Amino acid sequence: MRFGAAFWVQRTDWPSLREAVRRAESAGFDDLWIDDHLLSDEADWPDPKFEGWTTLAAVAAITERPRLGLMVGANTLRNPGLVAKMATTVDHVSGGRAILGIGAGWFEREHAAFGFDFGSGFGERLDRLAEAVPLIRRLLDGEEVTHDGRFYRFDRAVCAPRPVQARLPILIGGSGPRKTLPLVARSADLWNAYGRPEEVAAASAVLRAACEAAGRDDREVERTINLNAVIRRDRAEAEAAWDGWYREHRPQAGEGRLGAGGSVADVAAVLAAYRDVGFAHPVLIFRHPWDLATIDRLPELRAALGDG
Repeated sequence: MRFGAAFWVQRTDWPSLREAVRRAESAGFDDLWIDDHLLSDEADWPDPKFEGWTTLAAVAAITERPRLGLMVGANTLRNPGLVAKMATTVDHVSGGRAILGIGAGWFEREHAAFGFDFGSGFGERLDRLAEAVPLIRRLLDGEEVTHDGRFYRFDRAVCAPRPVQARLPILIGGSGPRKTLPLVARSADLWNAYGRPEEVAAASAVLRAACEAAGRDDREVERTINLNAVIRRDRAEAEAAWDGWYREHRPQAGEGRLGAGGSVADVAAVLAAYRDVGFAHPVLIFRHPWDLATIDRLPELRAALGDG
């Protein structure tokens, strides 16, 4: 199994975030993730919020081993050529550890605040993502790109220097069966999902069919699953701790459930259920004040899952 730690960076400060990501690296997390919004997408939108790519570059400079990415970058906020350049820069700063995480974008308030085009609806934003991702892939792979499309125009664009990695991986988030999962099947190295084991298993079956239609082995796409997790002595203690984060941050609808909480054995049992349906890469979500008690217990969690 691989384990990710995701840091939602509203209502925080750099010294505490720096300590948390270093603790996550010391505990043995395989990858570290930063969310990507210009305004707080939880609690009150004017709350303090760090920008994703610059935060990720700072994390790259203070860590040595984990892979690094956005969970996930909003395609609507940046031109895909700029995204390829930013990911390449982070790849160099990190010594070849970058993952380019991207999604269609959904938070309308930040677009209105800063004047970014939100498009006519989610379908259009997915179409924009479907045009952007292949352009990013071509740039990362060293092509000179000229393109005149529905949303983007490039004139002999290049991404130099090339990334440190021969193939800088792309992660796509979302589970829409009509547009998102076919795009994952065509273009992603990793896929990120939300939901209970039975829900993501059903989406995984859709992805498998989409990969078959695209002429690709679906095992080439690494499945990742986001969930709120708190390790404490028992479920009651974990829920009491989670209630503090819930009340302070007020997660979006559908993201406020404590997906895995309780003892190490309790949390391991939940993660094993995801592993059994093909999601062997859980990404544990953390909010300020950072849950160092859970982060530090990753070695015990690995051991409980037979992954020590």
